[in-house]
Amino acid sequence: MAAGPHPAAIPAMRELAPLAGTLAVITGRPAQEAVKVGGLDQIPGLIVLGNYGRQRWEAGKLTAPPAPPGVALAREELPAVLAAAGAPEHTWSEDKGDALAVHTRLTAEPERTLELLRAPLAGLAARVGLAVQPGRFVIELRPPGGDKGAALKKLRAERGSLAIMYCGDDLGDIPAFEAVASLRADGIPGLAVCSGSAEVTGLAGLADLVVDGPDGVVWMLDALATAMNAAHGSP
Repeated sequence: MAAGPHPAAIPAMRELAPLAGTLAVITGRPAQEAVKVGGLDQIPGLIVLGNYGRQRWEAGKLTAPPAPPGVALAREELPAVLAAAGAPEHTWSEDKGDALAVHTRLTAEPERTLELLRAPLAGLAARVGLAVQPGRFVIELRPPGGDKGAALKKLRAERGSLAIMYCGDDLGDIPAFEAVASLRADGIPGLAVCSGSAEVTGLAGLADLVVDGPDGVVWMLDALATAMNAAHGSP
């Protein structure tokens, strides 16, 4: 909850919003939480697809299906699973309502702890019918059947987008990068942009363009808005 947007991100997106056919945020966070923490309600026309597309926030209205029963079962079993696995001090779990995330970033050895918990959490997910979503020092148990790639494709079909640009920085963005490539093969121009990070180096190899972290993303959005304004004859 201490996370927040780059100070120039909201102004850049506000500039871009009326120029792009569709501007959306696709996130693993609950949609309402992303809106609140990010100040995303300041961006006119923005669509926020939360929990990997299961939730949708638009014009102040949230729509979301009920959580599957497996989430409640996982919630009950998770403390015992972590204890049995020997999860070290400062391992902590986050309840997203219809998903559960276990974070290792604050432990003494985040990578080792992640590997320690990977199999036990996968076993728990299999028992209760949930999917496993890895991320940066986090393993998430969430409802199966959806990811950022599926959410992106569904939104493109709904909006009839003629071209797509998707920016991401984590392992959960891989399906969206793959969706961009798949749509491009079907004739829909697309660009997958990686916000460069020393923590998720593998993502860069799947991207069409790598920029220098959040600073690079904001610069790119500003440059895109300037180019689009110029194309429309605006100052």
